[in-house]
Amino acid sequence: MPPVFVTGTAGFIGYHLADRLLREGREVVGLDVVNDYYDPALKRARLARLAGRPGWRFYEVDLADQVSMTRVFAEVQPREVVHLAAQAGVRYSLVHPHAYTHSNITGFLNILEGCRHQGVGHLIYASSSSVYGSNRLMPFSERQAVDHPLSLYAATKKANEGMAHAYSHLFGLPTTGLRFFTVYGPWGRPDMALFLFTKAILEGRPIDVFNHGEMARDFTYVDDIVDSIVRLLPHAPTPDTSWSVAEEPYPDPGVSHAPFRVCNIGNHDPVPLLDMIACLESALGRSAQKNLLPMQAGDVPATFADTDRLAAITGHRPHTDLQVGISKFVAWYRAYYGV
Repeated sequence: MPPVFVTGTAGFIGYHLADRLLREGREVVGLDVVNDYYDPALKRARLARLAGRPGWRFYEVDLADQVSMTRVFAEVQPREVVHLAAQAGVRYSLVHPHAYTHSNITGFLNILEGCRHQGVGHLIYASSSSVYGSNRLMPFSERQAVDHPLSLYAATKKANEGMAHAYSHLFGLPTTGLRFFTVYGPWGRPDMALFLFTKAILEGRPIDVFNHGEMARDFTYVDDIVDSIVRLLPHAPTPDTSWSVAEEPYPDPGVSHAPFRVCNIGNHDPVPLLDMIACLESALGRSAQKNLLPMQAGDVPATFADTDRLAAITGHRPHTDLQVGISKFVAWYRAYYGV
C-alpha cells in the first residue's frame, strides 16, 4: 500500500497516529518542523520512539515553506494524508497571532496544493472544537453554524474548513475535517490543563482554575482519537447529492455537494473541571491547591460533542473513562519525568 503521509508527527496526536499505523504494518512518512512552542526535547523524544522502525521516514520541514513542501509531496506521492501539524493553543494566539497565519493558513494552503497536484484520495485534517465559539446549544453538532469564533486560533481552524471546501468543490479533493475535543493522554502537550495541573501538584504549587471552576470539557483520550482517524481513513467523503443551499431551515454546513465533510471526535461526556481535578488528585494521591480565577479571554464555559456522524461512518464512538485515561497519563508522566 502507498505510504500514509502524516504531518505533525513530533506532536502529541501525530506521534500516536504514526505509532499505531507502524504497528499495523503501514508505511508512514512523517513531517514536522519541531519548533519551540513547547519543549522541543519532548518532541524529539517522541520522534526517537519512531526512528529506525520498519516503514518509517521523516522530513523536518516548515509547512509554510512552499518550495520544500512541493518537493516533499513529489517525493512521497501519497494517496492518504493526515494533516495534524498546526500552531495550537487558544491563549498563545492572543500574544503571537502571526504564528497562526504562518502555520495554519499558509501551511494549510501548501497541504491543499500538494494534495491537489498529487491526486490524493483522502485528506484528513485537524480542525478543533474551538470553532463552535460562542455557540451554547449542546451538544455541539456539525449541523450547527460556526460563525462566531472567540480566538484567532479558532478562526484559523474555521478558515481551514472553508479552504478545504473550496478545494473539494474546485478540484474534487476528498477532505474530512476533524473537530477534536480536549485531547489528553500519555506524551501529551505541556500547555494543556491536565499536564499543567499534574506538574504543579507534584511540585506543591497551586493550580490556576479559571471561571472559578464553573467549566466543563468533553475530555477525549488520545487512543480514541487515533482509532477514529484510522477508521475514517478508508471512508473518503463523496458528494452528497441530496444537499442543497435551499434546505430548510438551513443547509447542513458539515457536508456538501462536494466530497467534503467535517466530523466531531469527542467522548460525548462533558465533565466538570472540578471533577477532572478530583480524578487527577486521586491518581496522584495528592490534593491540589486551587487558585480560583475569572474566565480567560477566548475561552468557553463548556464543550460537548455530538458524535452521531462519526458513529454513522465508522460504527465507533470514543468511550474511554476519564479516570482510566488520567491514570494512564499520570503513570506516563511519573515514568518520563522520574517523579
